[in-house]
Amino acid sequence: MTPDVTPDLEREMIALRRQIHAHPELSYEEFVTSDLVASRLAEWGYTVHRGIGGTGVVGQLRVGDGKRQIGLRADMDALPIHEQTGLPYASTIPGKMHACGHDGHTAMLLSAACQLARSRTFNGTLNLIFQPAEEGGAGAKRMLDDGLLERFPCDAVFAMHNMPGFPTGKLGFLPGPFMASADDMEIRVTGRGGHGAIPHKAVDPVVVCAQIVLALQTIVSRNVAPLDMAIITVGAIHAGDAPNVIPDSALMRLSVRALKPAVREYLKTRIAEVAKAQAAVYGATADIGRIDGYPVLVNDYEITHFARSVAIDWLGEDGVLKDLQPLTGSEDFAFMLEKCPGCYLIIGNGDGEGSCMVHNPGYDFNDEILATGAGYWVRLVERFLA
Repeated sequence: MTPDVTPDLEREMIALRRQIHAHPELSYEEFVTSDLVASRLAEWGYTVHRGIGGTGVVGQLRVGDGKRQIGLRADMDALPIHEQTGLPYASTIPGKMHACGHDGHTAMLLSAACQLARSRTFNGTLNLIFQPAEEGGAGAKRMLDDGLLERFPCDAVFAMHNMPGFPTGKLGFLPGPFMASADDMEIRVTGRGGHGAIPHKAVDPVVVCAQIVLALQTIVSRNVAPLDMAIITVGAIHAGDAPNVIPDSALMRLSVRALKPAVREYLKTRIAEVAKAQAAVYGATADIGRIDGYPVLVNDYEITHFARSVAIDWLGEDGVLKDLQPLTGSEDFAFMLEKCPGCYLIIGNGDGEGSCMVHNPGYDFNDEILATGAGYWVRLVERFLA
């Protein structure tokens, strides 16, 4: 239990977290969740702004005459996963689940919002950003396109994500590149269809795809510097329907990740070159499609060191994760960090036996970390807006 969150408030926010968990909403469908958030913020005295980026909510609280402004962000959306936890507060909606802990992120930020509204122990402007559609919908970008930072300027923005596999309640910070970019690519290989018994009369796109898969791995091993992270995953190949028919074409779908913007752009170019060249060797063609996803998430060095110092002063060195490494997952808070300096941090959701990774039907947010996460938000705001 932290000194910043009372037992009554902690119990209330755990109940609220479980309420959100039982009623998950997918990207840009967070209508009930945003209603709940807006009503609580208004009840506590925040000026509430709705409809930002679709279902986004911003609560603003000004205290004193301070000129500094801080933004704290929580994501609200769930995933299209059928829950299998068997918990009494499990999802009541088949095929939808809070499998990434956004219910907990929302509850943590609301808990901090309540405490800060009660105490008002800061001098400046607090902007609480409740964001839709983090899970692939680029809700952060849509809020920015809707004028988020023009309407609610911030000197720094912060976000926190629970992370299974790390000790319960420990906070993790890393300046610089922290989470990878994530882009989708498609390769349409066109050959010449034919009978499976007469392959020499056809140009088999399946064989071409097999060669492309192998060739793509040489980009990571031979074209990208060994100390630079790069991932090329071929997650799907769709071709044909019958065992004795060589199809005309095949479609490959790729996930491409990097921890440096320059590497990200190089991968897009090199993948297209390799695919086209491999196809040409076999007399086929390769057409490339690309969907730009999330950029590399880069934490501001100075602000991240400040955020880490707040945690150490409060929890001590033992309360902060040591030797944290970059993560190869992606996060659309990266869009906000491109526009405003800030820090994205993690909080351990628990490790050891029984710890379940996010995006899994057996996952659940650990309610034991709610008070720690909320308490940290309170301390950070008090220090930043001192």
